Amino acid sequence: MNFISFEYSYLILLLFPIIYCLYKCKEYTKPKIFVHLHFLSAKKNFLKLEWIIKILIFISLFIALTSPIIIDKFSPLNRHGKDIVLALDASGSMNSSGFDDEDELSNSKRLTRFELSKMIASEFIKKRLSDNIGIVMYGDFAFIASPITYEKKIVVDMLSYMSQGMAGQNTAIGEALLFSVRAFQLSTAKSKLIILLSDGEHNSGSISPKDAMKYVKEKDIKVYTIAIGKKGEVDEALLKEIAKDGNGEFFRAVSAKELQEIYEKIDKLESSKIKSSEYILKEYYYWIFLLLAAFLLLFLVYREIKR
Repeated sequence: MNFISFEYSYLILLLFPIIYCLYKCKEYTKPKIFVHLHFLSAKKNFLKLEWIIKILIFISLFIALTSPIIIDKFSPLNRHGKDIVLALDASGSMNSSGFDDEDELSNSKRLTRFELSKMIASEFIKKRLSDNIGIVMYGDFAFIASPITYEKKIVVDMLSYMSQGMAGQNTAIGEALLFSVRAFQLSTAKSKLIILLSDGEHNSGSISPKDAMKYVKEKDIKVYTIAIGKKGEVDEALLKEIAKDGNGEFFRAVSAKELQEIYEKIDKLESSKIKSSEYILKEYYYWIFLLLAAFLLLFLVYREIKR
């Protein structure tokens, strides 16, 4: 976003007394007596070309002093960061309460796995200042819940509206991968990343995980997989194979705290160089007004010499 500003805008206030003085304060001239007054012009000195030029010179100098600039505020998130898609399991099994009986983050089992996963994923999204992030939800089928964007608040808000079971009760891991790849369709980022979370086995969808991984490899997308829940509840062998084929890593979490730690580890593994949420570029234009003032001053000198 570009807009015009001044680094020393308060100096503009000095223009008003200067212009007032130029208009009211008259040069001292020796009085001359003329008999025929009708030969004299009734125009004020202020309207003479020289006075107009002098005023323009002063205005140009003061504008130069205020240092006019064009500010370009831009977010580097979609220019230098990574593009990340979070593929979250919304199947029926995600409605289970918490991860285990002693998990403090699960709020005494009052939060479901799905709710805890959304909460922890939201914190991860907020930390990725220099990245674009999208959301894919999957159950019987998969869909893009939020396209890849650098507007973190929109992504987090969209994630909060998602509910367990809205994509069906089964687990279509193949479609989750396929739709994650589709989310990168307009991506120009050099680094693309899928973080796929699941607590079950692939048992639904129109494409197998193996076939979906072909599209992942074609697009050179790295895949991290997270298995949540107790051992035996999830197809760890499949998630490990997906992570291996996707040049990523496999993780397993049996508690919300462990899931939180996994996201933190991925955050470090895939850290971005840019840590500022916004950059400000300034272009200075004071020199234009200095050149204008110099040109007008030379013009006055030239007219005086010609006289």
